[in-house]
Amino acid sequence: MSNPPLTMSRRHILGDLNGRCEPALDVPVYLDNSEGELIGHVDESHGRYADALTFHLEDGVCKKLAAGQFVYSLEYEFADASDASLPSGKRRIKLGSIVLKLRKGYEKPIPKNVSTSEPESVKVA
Repeated sequence: MSNPPLTMSRRHILGDLNGRCEPALDVPVYLDNSEGELIGHVDESHGRYADALTFHLEDGVCKKLAAGQFVYSLEYEFADASDASLPSGKRRIKLGSIVLKLRKGYEKPIPKNVSTSEPESVKVA
């Protein structure tokens, strides 16, 4: 079975960091933490202006990622030391790695027991 790559919008993955991020070139992807299992890599194989990141992962992980079962954690560093005079919110960044963490499941809400029955003395037959 082949492992087709999954392409997703940069803005979806990077959020507010999208405009400041350098092009992603072979960024490692880990599961749970950066010391954890290396499960693949990400790149911008569609070109600089395509606004897309391509995940090269195994099939099962791609399906979960496409279904929204992961939360992204980004590890990055500042791209250029000459930008040190700028505030950190305006400096260019370079992705170091992306960590995928499974979303926590939610507990089903407990239904409220709405008692619609009337007391026996009030019931009319």
